[in-house]
Amino acid sequence: MKTCDFDPFGKHLTWEDAVKSLQLATKNSDDGELFFEQRQTETITLDDKRVRSANFDASEGMGLRSVCGEITGYAHSTDLSHSALLKMVPTVQKASQGQMGKFANSPSETEKNIYEPFNPIMELTFSKKVKILQEIDDFSRSLDPNIKQVTATISSSAQKVFILRPDGSSSHDIRPMVRLNISILLEDNGRRENGYTGIGGRSNLLNYLKPEIWKNAASEALRIARVNLKAKPAPAGVMDLVLGPGWPGILLHEAIGHGLEADFNRKKTSAFSDLMGKRIAAPGVTVFDDGTIPDRRGSIKIDDEGTPSQKTKLIDNGVLVGYMHDRQNSRLMGLKSTGNGRRQSYAHAPMPRMTNTYMQEGNEDPQNLIQDLKDGLYAVGFGGGQVDITNGKFVFSCTEAYRVKNGKIQEAVSGATLIGDGASALKKIKTIGNDLRLDPGIGNCGKAGQWVPVGVGQPSLYISGLTVGGVSN
Repeated sequence: MKTCDFDPFGKHLTWEDAVKSLQLATKNSDDGELFFEQRQTETITLDDKRVRSANFDASEGMGLRSVCGEITGYAHSTDLSHSALLKMVPTVQKASQGQMGKFANSPSETEKNIYEPFNPIMELTFSKKVKILQEIDDFSRSLDPNIKQVTATISSSAQKVFILRPDGSSSHDIRPMVRLNISILLEDNGRRENGYTGIGGRSNLLNYLKPEIWKNAASEALRIARVNLKAKPAPAGVMDLVLGPGWPGILLHEAIGHGLEADFNRKKTSAFSDLMGKRIAAPGVTVFDDGTIPDRRGSIKIDDEGTPSQKTKLIDNGVLVGYMHDRQNSRLMGLKSTGNGRRQSYAHAPMPRMTNTYMQEGNEDPQNLIQDLKDGLYAVGFGGGQVDITNGKFVFSCTEAYRVKNGKIQEAVSGATLIGDGASALKKIKTIGNDLRLDPGIGNCGKAGQWVPVGVGQPSLYISGLTVGGVSN
């Protein structure tokens, strides 16, 4: 029996009773597990020099799953007792009622840690965190007398998971997460605009609360606010674009990432179904999903089924070569799980989800991409967007973009939206920069009502002929 910092077994639920109940629940199934979770989360927000909110939450629970073919039975409880588990068994058994499955082998084991397992909430006292937030507020206001409001938030959490299999094998993980957000409201001649920056990852909280780190973050939030104050309405029409490195990879994540998750392709509801081995992007485009990058927001030692995380190549030089799999869909498709079975919490069943999805860098100096742009936009920041998985069509709003004419960056523009579809956009990539960058550690991904932390990244890209929504000339 393996134990970890989170041991769900005691007088109310023994290891032996848990295994017997799990075996009973999955007797005629193809797969299944008992997933335990314990989570602590703390969030402190300082707004206009005062603590506006301070929240601490602690929760724990277990989820019992049985999988038979395409059918999943799932039950969950906050009561970690044998009696509660026994009540869950009949619900889960219904997945395999009248069936006789061939139970899958347990995931392979891994001892490789990609972040230090600890609880970042305990690194600093509450009063010290508030003091740092006050220092952030004071420093930010010292940068510009026209600042009207400063909002800063420190968030930290620790999630502990323990996964038990019917054969008695187990796996576990302790997943820290930290984040610092700074928002600045700036006024000039009666016009007010916000600037925002966020940084974070699976690392020590102190790494992000060093003065040189948060001062750079505050200065960046102010820079964006100043850019927004001067921005003019964006032009509308079909034009060429250069996307900056890093966070603009959210376009890659949404426009094609979800379309390469195995469940959508098994059900043939993805725009990329039946395209394996075919060209879906311009030459030079290579895309990975990698959950093993140290300290990144989307990185995990194991997924939420116990499969070790890995680096998966999705697109190779423009050709589709892989999907992201959980155990259920990989079995139904005759393939292996890629360690992408993820769930929001013990109250949710796992499904194929991204971890850190990024495009490999090219060979071109990013300055050359801008110089080649005769009349278009240079977009370096993105906000929310919408994507239709069935056809890949997307709409994304730009939070920071500039007009470019004859290779020269001109004025900032506001209100620009990018409109297109992932399959076409990938084929319109003309040039790939040599400046791959990952996002600052702020990404969350929603799917089927579940949210999980993710990472994105890309180098600078020159894309021809995308539709930009804005103000007509």
